Amino acid sequence: MKLGLTLPTAGADVSPESIAKVAESAERIGLASVWTFERLMYPVGGAMAIGGGDPVPLPDGYGSVWDPIETLAYLAARTRTITLGTSVVDSVLHSPIVLARRLATLDRLCGGRLVAGLGVGWMTAEYEAAGVPEKQRGPRFGEHITAMRKIWGPNPVEHDGRFYRITPSQIGPKPTRPEGVAVLAGAMAPAAVERAGRLGVGWNPIMMTWEILDGMVSMFRAAADKAGHESLPIVLKVNGAVTPSPTDAREPLTGGVEQVLEDLDRVRGAGIDHVAWAMDTDPDEQLTVMADLLRGANA
Repeated sequence: MKLGLTLPTAGADVSPESIAKVAESAERIGLASVWTFERLMYPVGGAMAIGGGDPVPLPDGYGSVWDPIETLAYLAARTRTITLGTSVVDSVLHSPIVLARRLATLDRLCGGRLVAGLGVGWMTAEYEAAGVPEKQRGPRFGEHITAMRKIWGPNPVEHDGRFYRITPSQIGPKPTRPEGVAVLAGAMAPAAVERAGRLGVGWNPIMMTWEILDGMVSMFRAAADKAGHESLPIVLKVNGAVTPSPTDAREPLTGGVEQVLEDLDRVRGAGIDHVAWAMDTDPDEQLTVMADLLRGANA
């Protein structure tokens, strides 16, 4: 079982030293991965409607989120073996040729350790600020992935699609592996989960309930099998903490170490071998408890 941790890249107290300390410590204790995420802005008022619903409060840390790609480029020089991942970059807010070249450069800098978790985002204000139409974001995402794969492939690169066009060109650098950067789709809506399977990319879901996870794993695998894609990776993200002591009221994959170890057995049964936590606790405490969890998972 591979275990990972989200880096402390959001909030006013973030520093290069604090980010590097967590990444280097995570590598030292044997964690498989560290992760960054993208947030462009924190609208005044601190709340935002999602999917046409009532406004929900946003974390204060969204007011200052370090860029995920530049942060991982910094860590590429500070680490040697640990996987460096984004979970997620809202790819459709970026030009595919610009994002593809940035990701390929980062992949070369870290020696092929990059996993690019990509999504469509949910904040209307970010679409407006980026100058990108929010409508048709699902089809746009699919074509964005297709265009980036062409950019990562052999030259000359050419793409003439519905949303993007690239005139026949030499484009580099290329990623470390011939197949390109490893990609995960951050998706929870059924149509988006099926799209990820059809595209043949990995999947980066957020842990909600066991019933939701089981249903969506089946949906993802079925779509991938139908499209002829086998053994696509799944990296499960948990928005919650592992704690030193057991807790009575908890969500799946949160709570005490022994409780989480039992949950990991169920995750394995679903064919998932990589889980990463985003914890709102002190980084030193996170690393200590993750070391305990890692020992138990590998016992």
